[in-house]
Amino acid sequence: MRSIAIGFVLLTAGMAHQAAAQAPDGKTLYEATCKKCHGVLGTPPKTMKQQFPKIATFDAAFIAKHTEDSIVTILTKGKGEDMKPFKGKLTPVEMAAVAKYVHELATRPRP
Repeated sequence: MRSIAIGFVLLTAGMAHQAAAQAPDGKTLYEATCKKCHGVLGTPPKTMKQQFPKIATFDAAFIAKHTEDSIVTILTKGKGEDMKPFKGKLTPVEMAAVAKYVHELATRPRP
């Protein structure tokens, strides 16, 4: 019975490690899809701010109003005419990884 329990623990640990290894990298996805408009650290470049005055800056104020789920919704549906939807370009799991990374960006100190 003990060997069955040990086998189960090892199998479960292996599956968790495999799932973590296959999880999408939010930073890489952000850099490929969001960085151009929202900036490396979540602060849009001046040219983007001029072109899209309502563009989001990923800071504490943004995060206070947006959960990771609401960011996924924005990624899925877009936001007005300025931000096109990423549905069909990113999977729901990839969007969740980007949303998590956006939350991480907001907690970083600004230069």
